[in-house]
This record gives sequence, C-alpha cells and structure tokens, in this order.
Amino acid sequence: MFVILWEFEVKPSCEEGFETVYGPEGDWARLFQADAHFRETRLLRDVSRPRCYFTLDYWDSEKSFVQFKAAHQAAYAALDRATEDLTVSERRLATFTL
Repeated sequence: MFVILWEFEVKPSCEEGFETVYGPEGDWARLFQADAHFRETRLLRDVSRPRCYFTLDYWDSEKSFVQFKAAHQAAYAALDRATEDLTVSERRLATFTL
C-alpha cells in the first residue's frame, strides 16, 4: 500500500466547499476511483488550526499512482485548477509504504 499525505490551508469561509471537494466522496476521490488501484481518500481537520486539513490518498503502489497521474494528466490538472481558489497553500508532506 502506498499513501500520500497532503497538507492544505483553506481560505476563510471556504471550509465547507473544501470538505465537499476533498472528502472521501468528493471530486478528487471520484477522479481517483477511475483507477482500480486506488483504495480511498481520508480527510482530517486539525482541531488546533481549524483551517488546516490533511488528506491521505491510498493506492496499491507508488507505480499505480504514477501511472494514474500520467494517464489522467489533463483531468488531474483541470481539477487542480478548479479547486485552487479554496486554499491559501497546499503541499505534499510525505509518502509512505505500508
């Protein structure tokens, strides 16, 4: 199992929209579900910093994620552009193999 951890700082008053798009049933998860090697997305909100969120994206392997991203490059980039107005910052924190 391969996991990608992302950190987001959400713009004020955009929390609900962010949770809808980035949650386990959101637009990003639906895009990833096009691939049989995607397992799930988890969304966490930092209780001490309420506009700070973390996502964990679970894939069968790093190779699966890389292949997905290459095959769906246009859709990935379009969704990234469409959702960038929800956040102040976004950064990939770490990757894990379980």
